Amino acid sequence: MPERRRWTVRDLRRDNRSVLLWSLYFDQPCSRQDLSEATGLSSASVSNVIRELIHEGIVVEAGSVDSDGGRPRVLLRINPDYGYVVGIDVGETRIQAELFDLTMTVRANADIPLEPREHGVDVVVDRILRCLSAVLADSGVPSGAILGVGVGVPGVVERGAEVVLYGQTYGWDAVPLERLLRTGTDLPLYIDNGANTMGQAELWFGAGQGARHAVVCLIGSGVGASIIGNGATERPGGSSGTEWGHTTVMVGGRNCRCGSLGHLEAYVGAEAILERYGLPLPGDDEESALAALIDLAETSPEAATVLDETALYLGAGIGDLINLFSPDRIILGGWAGLLLGHRMLPAIRSSAREHALSHPFAETTITVGRLGPDAVALGAATLPIQAFLNGTAVPASRRPAAPEEIRPTGTGRVG
Repeated sequence: MPERRRWTVRDLRRDNRSVLLWSLYFDQPCSRQDLSEATGLSSASVSNVIRELIHEGIVVEAGSVDSDGGRPRVLLRINPDYGYVVGIDVGETRIQAELFDLTMTVRANADIPLEPREHGVDVVVDRILRCLSAVLADSGVPSGAILGVGVGVPGVVERGAEVVLYGQTYGWDAVPLERLLRTGTDLPLYIDNGANTMGQAELWFGAGQGARHAVVCLIGSGVGASIIGNGATERPGGSSGTEWGHTTVMVGGRNCRCGSLGHLEAYVGAEAILERYGLPLPGDDEESALAALIDLAETSPEAATVLDETALYLGAGIGDLINLFSPDRIILGGWAGLLLGHRMLPAIRSSAREHALSHPFAETTITVGRLGPDAVALGAATLPIQAFLNGTAVPASRRPAAPEEIRPTGTGRVG
């Protein structure tokens, strides 16, 4: 039988600190008494930890409110400039990066398009590092103030001796993405599947707030999903990302980009929708072409038929999710998911009803994400925020200097 770990006073203090930071982050501004009531910690414990957090510059006072018959209560909030985070969305049509302060206010952003099929490892790594350099330069934030960089990627992320990525539609097999990015930056990296990062963004700030069990569907050129259970994105085993787009909806059906037949992605991914339409559309990228197709459906029977079929297949895929997971909420996101959801949500719901068991369908709400097409980058930025709230991420500029440390100079690297 393994030996039970003994908790020390330091462990308890670290745990109390994390509990208070999580509570304050999502309910700011609030008073010490509010924090005590929300966390169950004693007034003395709250006061001691808050004093420490104020001294470190993590928490600042934000005015006061009257109390019932006593002295006004001082309000507290997280110092937005204590540190900064970067979120990067590695999409199929572009790489997007955003730099945020600790209130998730955008301080800088960058966007580099990718040519169709331009998904070579060297190309994508170069674009990620260029986007990171751009947001650091545009924001004026020194690299030492960055808590970390979150990266949302397509495919399956596996964590072992190192982080590797399996992206079959990219032709990527066990790509050591973190190691490759280390050629250009020393900043802390947090890499996860893009559907998971979007799911976390919707869970924290959007349509997933308050959900007990939800599925967030990421629909762009390809298709993925994030499973949310008990208020957190679920990651079975040692990998992350739910390859919902590669479930079969038609045996022997259309060719999927992964090489198999009849997958959901071959019917509802933006690239597949445009291929099924097969006629020229205005716009020089997938996003503008899909928007034009949706507009054209008002007058074109051919366009309307393609979209009706898309709603049918998407609803069938959602029906599978309902039957498998019985979520209380399904959220459509991703740039194509938002376009499709706003245009034909009633038809998608109708198809889901036809393909799901009646009881779990009645318990499920199907809705559209609230955070827009930048949700993957926003969610990626929550990865270092999560580490910060857990007490494992501190900006380099605020760490105690080690006297014996020899600091490298002139590396020419980002961060």
